[in-house]
Amino acid sequence: MSRIGKKPIPIPKGVEISLAGRDITVKGPKGTLSRTVPGELDIEIISGEIVVRRRTDDRKDRSLHGLTRTLIANMVTGVDKGFEKSLDIVGVGYRAELDKNSLKMFLGYSSPMVYEVPAGIAVRVEKQTSMVVSGIDKEFVGRVAAEIRKHKKPEPYKGKGIRYTGETVRKKVGKSAGK
Repeated sequence: MSRIGKKPIPIPKGVEISLAGRDITVKGPKGTLSRTVPGELDIEIISGEIVVRRRTDDRKDRSLHGLTRTLIANMVTGVDKGFEKSLDIVGVGYRAELDKNSLKMFLGYSSPMVYEVPAGIAVRVEKQTSMVVSGIDKEFVGRVAAEIRKHKKPEPYKGKGIRYTGETVRKKVGKSAGK
């Protein structure tokens, strides 16, 4: 049996779970998320915990078991606490500004790169060289952070570009001078 799939998901205070057929809806202080659960799995709420069970021991059911449990746990955590992804901008003259709902990034190109922040995501520019992407859907937060990072990935010679906080960039040795 899946080690992750068999762990029950505790429901924190202030979070409401509703099951309607194959759909699960999670409401909390930060918002509402819903997802359709595969038909091979059963979901029950037992004494303040969500339990995900599979009907058979097929390979597909086993793979969906842990995945579905993790997705539901991320929904519960998202509506309760939310998720954040931090990005750093490295490079001389590189910076970011937030103007209403658009993120303007100066990344060494002739004109600034503008990224329209989608609904459901909040971007904070703490310093001109660091920003935080936050929201209630973990997958969506990660996707938006990856799209922002894609504007200027860290290059391997000087390490300039947009990187995740704590990410290490392996640097290459540059061209040696002639002897």
